[in-house]
Amino acid sequence: MSFKTLDDLTELAGKRALVRVDINVPMQDGRVTDATRIERVAPTIEELSGKGAKVILLAHFGRPKGKVVAEMSLKPVAAAVEEVLDHRVHFATLDEAEAAISKMADGDVLLLENTRFEPGEEKNDSDLASRYASLGDLYVNDAFSAAHRAHASTEGLAHKLPAYAGRTMQTELEALQKGLGDPKRPVVAIVGGAKVSTKIDLLTNLVKKVDAVVVGGGMANTFLAANGTDVQASLCEAELGQTAREIEAEAEKAGCSVVLPVDAVVAGEFKAGAPSDTVAVDAVPEGQMILDAGPQSVEKVKSWIEQANTLIWNGPLGAFEIEPFDAATVAAARYAAERTRAGELISVAGGGDTVAALNHAGVAGDFTYVSTAGGAFLEWMEGKTLPGVKALEDGGKG
Repeated sequence: MSFKTLDDLTELAGKRALVRVDINVPMQDGRVTDATRIERVAPTIEELSGKGAKVILLAHFGRPKGKVVAEMSLKPVAAAVEEVLDHRVHFATLDEAEAAISKMADGDVLLLENTRFEPGEEKNDSDLASRYASLGDLYVNDAFSAAHRAHASTEGLAHKLPAYAGRTMQTELEALQKGLGDPKRPVVAIVGGAKVSTKIDLLTNLVKKVDAVVVGGGMANTFLAANGTDVQASLCEAELGQTAREIEAEAEKAGCSVVLPVDAVVAGEFKAGAPSDTVAVDAVPEGQMILDAGPQSVEKVKSWIEQANTLIWNGPLGAFEIEPFDAATVAAARYAAERTRAGELISVAGGGDTVAALNHAGVAGDFTYVSTAGGAFLEWMEGKTLPGVKALEDGGKG
């Protein structure tokens, strides 16, 4: 994987840098309630601004479908960006952009209105990409989380100007390269969550690339049932039994172990304080449901983590949102964090529930890298080409 970064940029003073960021942040009553995404792209903005570039931010917000929707304006977000940067952030619509940029001093920051207000944005319209390009001298993509979309501001624009990866994009790509591109073996993947149906492509790709896949959460029930285990009232996609068996066959062919739970924490209902018991997976009482992996299964997972040099994690091992069904996820996450802190493990994790689960375990900061990219992270793990990344690898124009 080869792409240019900010390290390849010299003499930035006075240059107009178009920077694609993802600041699609949660809002309530006109105020940003979580500035994490802004904080992640701040280093790129500050570096470019500090070197005298005129920084022009391109970003989307919500799904306005090519129409101007007042409540999806980025104008209120500009104030939050200003607060994080501790730097004045100007704001303009695309129609106002040329005039606004002409007034910028070196180091100024300008946020343009929601790219998805433009009908050509999600169609990757070449004319719109050219219009964006006319406003800048170079293009920086720092929005990995939008890199799986071939839009005018994420892919098309990269072919119109010299293109570079921002610091967040660079960090993400380097972490993923360590995780799957050129990993230190053995590589173990933990894949959990509710349904196999949402992760068929992911599992099919991983079993060909890693040494072991630990299957957890509701997904594990589908695999257990496919092998003849009666999981009683547990969440299970029985209709995907054949798919599960095919994934196991692919894994065997590739020399990859599929690791399933051997015991489970069961209860009659999924609610806090529900009476629970630990049983072997083939001895789930009638009417009960599996809600977490049991202690023997946790020890099995930990032994695989201990053997690994690289760990990729997507999805919890149980219904971690409610105690005591968080025990397996917390124990495995803390053990992975311990080995990472000791310098014995490269650990890369991502996906919405995964981030929440690692935060719940108090170890998100101890993993080598935790991606907040969601869909882009999953598509990367599925082995799919991400248009925004491919465009950077092509180096853009120049």
